[in-house]
Amino acid sequence: MDKHRIYTMSFARVYPLYIAKAERKGRTKAEVNEIIRWMTGYTPKKLESQLKKGTDLETFFATAPKLNPSRKLITGVVCGIRVEDIQEPTMREIRYLDKLIDELAKGKAMEKILRK
Repeated sequence: MDKHRIYTMSFARVYPLYIAKAERKGRTKAEVNEIIRWMTGYTPKKLESQLKKGTDLETFFATAPKLNPSRKLITGVVCGIRVEDIQEPTMREIRYLDKLIDELAKGKAMEKILRK
C-alpha cells in the first residue's frame, strides 16, 4: 500500500482495528482512547467528532490539538521498521500510534505506554 493511500484512509477505518486488537488481549476501548488522547490532545468530544467526520489520517494528525512531546520517546519496530528512524512526519505519527497500541495489546502498563 503506498503512502498516499494510507494518509487518505479514514481514521474511523483504523480506529475499530485498534480497539479489536486491544480487546482480543483483554484491554479496553477506554485504554485505546486514553492513548489516542495522550498522543494527540483530542478531547473525548473532539475525538468522536473526528471519527464521525471520517477525517483522513493525515488531517487527523495535522490538526491534532497538541501532539504530546513525549511521543518522541516511543522507540521500537512496527511493520519491520524502527519508528524512530521514520523520516516522513505523518508516517512517523501513524507508526507511533501503532506502536502504542501494540504495547497495550502486549500487556504493558499504561504508565509505561504513556511514558510516565
